Amino acid sequence: MSDAPERKSFTGPGIWLRQLYAWVLGWADHRYGTWALFLISFAESSFFPIPPDVLQIALSVSKPRRAYFYAAVSAVASVLGGVFGWLIGYAFWEACGPLFLRLVPGLSQEAVDHVGKLYQANAFWAIFAAAFTPIPYKVFTIAGGIFQVPLAVLVGASLLGRSARFFLVATAIFFFGPAVRRVLEQRLELITLALFVLIVLGFVVVKYFLN
Repeated sequence: MSDAPERKSFTGPGIWLRQLYAWVLGWADHRYGTWALFLISFAESSFFPIPPDVLQIALSVSKPRRAYFYAAVSAVASVLGGVFGWLIGYAFWEACGPLFLRLVPGLSQEAVDHVGKLYQANAFWAIFAAAFTPIPYKVFTIAGGIFQVPLAVLVGASLLGRSARFFLVATAIFFFGPAVRRVLEQRLELITLALFVLIVLGFVVVKYFLN
């Protein structure tokens, strides 16, 4: 009997999303599950609606000793996908923008404009927050190209944020095994938000004592 997570959607009540979620989880028992994780992690950074965490958790629960390997696959593919999203915004937005706004879940002109304002304040921290937390990462990668955020900033912030998120999952599964599965399924978004707040508070405290 498979230890894959219960087929439950994080993303909304739409039938097609539930079916897509089930399709993603179906790769956990497939011989090409690692390649599926790579491609889904890549695609989620620019247009795919299901986060790669769900497949990473399923694969890691079935093989806890490979949890860090799956985290590395997710992180590398996601950052590469972020570069692809940046390229869409930088080179193709004028021609393809309206199409992406219609087809990509969570992407809207209002969201892109809002991210542009965040980039004016601090692009690195905005991208890191989106890469680590449930904030739609794909909006930030595409907007990064639209507003010409330096690619090095996008890659650096994405690498830190995505790695922290995926290796957090890997660490929990490596040390606690299948017992932590349900907690990750139901509370991952809350956990990453809480940790991000702690990180920000930590920097604030350090800055306060250094001044």
